[in-house]
Amino acid sequence: MKIEAVSNTYKRWAPVYDSTFGAVTNAGRKRATSYVTERGGDVLEVGVGTGLALPLYGPGVRVTGIDFSPEMLAKAERRVQEEGLSRVVALRQMDARELDFPDASFDYVSAMHVLSVVPEPERVMREIARVLRPGGQVLIVNHFAADKGVLGLVERAIAPLEGLIGWHSDFPISRVLGAQGLVEVERDSLPPMRIMSWLVLEKQG
Repeated sequence: MKIEAVSNTYKRWAPVYDSTFGAVTNAGRKRATSYVTERGGDVLEVGVGTGLALPLYGPGVRVTGIDFSPEMLAKAERRVQEEGLSRVVALRQMDARELDFPDASFDYVSAMHVLSVVPEPERVMREIARVLRPGGQVLIVNHFAADKGVLGLVERAIAPLEGLIGWHSDFPISRVLGAQGLVEVERDSLPPMRIMSWLVLEKQG
């Protein structure tokens, strides 16, 4: 999917995202924000969207959010202002394939329901690894393609609609596991119906 197509798709979704996809993806958002809050530190949220996760981070966390969609970011900025979210230090429009941050800038990078949306996810993962500090962790929440069964058939059937729905339904997990220096340390399934996955990858020092 081209970056322009992603931007146009989420321009359409921005007004209704919170009540549609936002509701379905709530479990993963809570898991990731709780994980960071328990430990504290600097977190980069890639694909911050409308900022649904931002109020869930607790004390001791400093959040920087990026998104390619100006329409989604505008909603996130309003949320920060209206809710007085002082833990959010910056919200920036940015292409995740070219992160405008120095090496080793963050303790955590969260990528919630974004890796099956972006073009060139392998390139995004390399950038995520670059901006992580040694020992830092990537927190991934995403739907990955089923290897077999009815769900796998459905995913492949709707794959041609990616431009309309805004994500790759048949996205394989292998596309996020190959970044140099990142090692998988945790994996779990999440609601709804365990079709979402939780991954923690750690940057080796």
